[in-house]
Order: sequence, then structure tokens, then C-alpha cells
Amino acid sequence: MLTRRVLAGLSKVSADNRFIVGIVGFPGAGKSTLAEGLVRSLNAILEPEQKAQILPMDGYHLPNETLDKLGLRALKGIPDTFDARGFIELLTRIRISPPQVLKAPAFDRSIDGSIVDAIEIGADVKVIVTEGNYLLLDQGDWRQIAELLDDSWFLDTSIETIHPRLIARHVEGGRSLEGAIAKVESTDLPNALLIEKSRSRARAIVSAVDGREQNGGFQYKIASQ
Repeated sequence: MLTRRVLAGLSKVSADNRFIVGIVGFPGAGKSTLAEGLVRSLNAILEPEQKAQILPMDGYHLPNETLDKLGLRALKGIPDTFDARGFIELLTRIRISPPQVLKAPAFDRSIDGSIVDAIEIGADVKVIVTEGNYLLLDQGDWRQIAELLDDSWFLDTSIETIHPRLIARHVEGGRSLEGAIAKVESTDLPNALLIEKSRSRARAIVSAVDGREQNGGFQYKIASQ
């Protein structure tokens, strides 16, 4: 269903334009899993000259050195710890520029930082699947993003579902269990409440079928729109 939705949208795009889908949801909701499954499904159908590619918002985390100067390192992950303008500039180039090679940063959890130009968007990429927490946030520079998206989905999940996932993620990233819990409670859960407010701006609410998030089987559905 989701793949067909994107293909229908792509059919209405001119040869010189790309189709941009934005996936929004809580931290730990499974946005990356959904994006990966969608891109895999699309690339199994699209012609070689019309590829789909993921563009995560996370690459636009501000450098840790900058966060230290701003006193925001402990709150890394809140809206103010991202380069929103840089992300918007790239989306604008994707939107208005003829097909060309573009570069974007990628976030590497192993170094807790972004790598410049780690993502290459080829001229043959016609579908961009971008995912992040704040794509539909209605404040500051962030509110410009919604109009740059051809379609936008809110991935529906619950606080109860993401809570253990986030703790496990932070532990895997090197934090102690106590540190992971503190990070979730100080940053991730307040972020989730903020993100929830942007739900109404999404063009569709998407959920995992029977609670499953199977990449290979791509088990998702549109809950409402």
C-alpha cells in the first residue's frame, strides 16, 4: 500500500523533479526500519534510472564541539541541537534543482557525530525518503520543511513501545544503564511529546501491521489520512 502510494505520487512528477517522502515519529519508533523497507520495495520495482534513496535528518546534528559551546551537549537530540537551516537548504536543492549529484552528511552512532558528504544522492535518484523527528515541527525554521515534502507520514507508536528500545540503544552506544535511563527521561521522552504535536500536519498516519516492523516483508499500513 505504501509503495503504491509513492509510485502514484511519482507518476505525477515531471522528469526534472524528484518526489520527496517524509517519515516522522518518536525517537525509537522505527522510522529507519520503515524507510529502509520502503526504499528496498521501491527499488525492486523502479527502472534503473529512477532509484529511491534514504536521506536521514540525523546527519544534521550539530558537531559536539558546537553543542559544548552552547551548553547543549547533554540535551543532544532536541530541535536546537540540529542544523535545521542546512537540512532545509539541501531539501530545497533537491526540490528545485535539475537532476544532479548532491552530497549530504550521515550520522555515525559509533562516533556520536556526523560525517560530512557521506551520503551521495545520484542524478538517477527520483524518490527521496527522508526520515527524522522534526520534519513536521511547526516552529522556527523547521516549519519550512512541510512544504518541501510531496508526502508526509507519521509513524504511529506508543511511549510504552519506544521506552525500552531507547534505553537499549543508549546502552549499546556506550552509556551505563543508569545513564541510558537518564538520557531517555531528560531528552527522548520530552522530544516524543513535542513530536506528538506535529502528528496533525502529516498527510497520513502509518502503523506496523499487528505491531510488527519486518523490514523484509515490509509490514506496514496506512491507519488514517
